[in-house]
Amino acid sequence: MEKKNRANSEITGKLIAAEGLDGSGKSTQIYLIKRWLELEGYKVAFTEWNSSALVKEATKKGKKRKMLTPTTFSLIHSTDFADRYERQILPLLQGGFIVLADRYVYTAFARDAVRGCSREWLRKLYGYVRPPDITFFFKIPLETAFHRILDGRPQLKYHEAGLDMGLSADPYESFRLFQGRVYDEYLSMADEFNFTAVDGSQQPNVQQENLRNIIQQRIDLPRYRWKDHR
Repeated sequence: MEKKNRANSEITGKLIAAEGLDGSGKSTQIYLIKRWLELEGYKVAFTEWNSSALVKEATKKGKKRKMLTPTTFSLIHSTDFADRYERQILPLLQGGFIVLADRYVYTAFARDAVRGCSREWLRKLYGYVRPPDITFFFKIPLETAFHRILDGRPQLKYHEAGLDMGLSADPYESFRLFQGRVYDEYLSMADEFNFTAVDGSQQPNVQQENLRNIIQQRIDLPRYRWKDHR
């Protein structure tokens, strides 16, 4: 506990996370925030879900062979996150960066709980993690998110569609049911983790303006500007 508190006390950076369903628009908006902060001369870094090279091959093989139980699936993503947290997120926060995360631990809390993992166990599993300074949750009607995903890709992946849960043999119906349960799980966490709701149905430029206003209100941005930026 003392080591954890000491590590957190050394943090001078800020962490902003974006959460929501696939197709909610969160990835586009967090990328636009990244570009805005970069162009304004701020120290900013970016990280995304399931991107650690350490477990990439194991995850790929497990998914391809459909060998992953809910617990194994959860532990693989937890390992991925722990690697990125220790090697990327924490050092950047300690270095005074604004770190933008396209998905954070709440993705695991939502998806893994829907797959049957204990909510209490999941929170303990990620108990070492520092909570974000701002967590944007992109709220959007399920049907809107569903159509956005289908417009962007011709075929749904096995785990993406939740076919491992046996909700439906039809991948599109399975996806709809799975995403609906994930969305409900997100809603149940909103107060617990102090999510900042974003209306994902608004025009992208309106969303972006709202996000920037919130960030400017909650974070002393000039503190994170590169010294040589004019």
